[in-house]
Amino acid sequence: MTDTTSLLLERLHTAGLTDVVAVEPATGGLAATAGLARRGDGTPVFVKAFGEPPSDDVFAAEAEGLTVLREAGGCATPEVILANRDLLVLSVLRPRPGTVTFWERLAHALAHLHTTTRHPRFGWHRDNWLGRRRQVNTWDDDGFAFFARHRLLRWLGEPRVRQALDAADRAALERLCDRLPELLPVRPACLTHGDLWAQNVMATADGRPALIDPAVSYTWAEVDLAHLWTTAPPPEAHVFFELYAELTGLDRGWRDRMPIIQLRQHLAVIAQFDPDWGAADLVRATLAPFRRRL
Repeated sequence: MTDTTSLLLERLHTAGLTDVVAVEPATGGLAATAGLARRGDGTPVFVKAFGEPPSDDVFAAEAEGLTVLREAGGCATPEVILANRDLLVLSVLRPRPGTVTFWERLAHALAHLHTTTRHPRFGWHRDNWLGRRRQVNTWDDDGFAFFARHRLLRWLGEPRVRQALDAADRAALERLCDRLPELLPVRPACLTHGDLWAQNVMATADGRPALIDPAVSYTWAEVDLAHLWTTAPPPEAHVFFELYAELTGLDRGWRDRMPIIQLRQHLAVIAQFDPDWGAADLVRATLAPFRRRL
């Protein structure tokens, strides 16, 4: 038994799931330790833990996000079996099928989420977590101010971001933030998943799209769209973007906005991971027009 599976088995037994007899490590996650546990009756469950949790509420916030996406947004999500400081236990989903039809169904599901959950303000009633970093969700009436303060500038204080971006880069980001009302259209807030890269899209037993690992808030729908668009979705996903744009009435210029909106996720990656998979280079490329030439 590896250190990973030993940790998860110990946490499960401590939490009262003493009928778990085996744990196998799971792959795909970046921030936490995860595995597939088998209970005494043969039922599998998915389990996730941090060696040292970044906060007492990290899994409670994630469980809440899964529930609200399902109950308010109509999205399929795994059932929350247990969520406490040390452990998150969920029902098991399936890998997504590699079909165009699946991505068409996801387009309908995400369009429904974004068009039926509009909210007068930007934020959420509590902070939650993006990986191991806190996502600040303080309410704001102004979407541009909210995005600038809590989704972009918020990352400048992170040690890895300070190392990756020089003073000119940081000044360029501040100038971009000042110009957001010129660069992006006015959009309403709606419920968003908040961390919607392709790895967080799975499938239910009957093949419906299902979402995991949320960092929910009420903000621009294009935060979710940008994350999928810029994180190498599979070739069959091309139909998703065309259909989503049709269902939600997106203007033709939406693709041009994706690098600006995705700055938030690139900054989060820089803050948490080394190597950063090219995130710093992408940030600098997007900020290039906002750097002042001496």
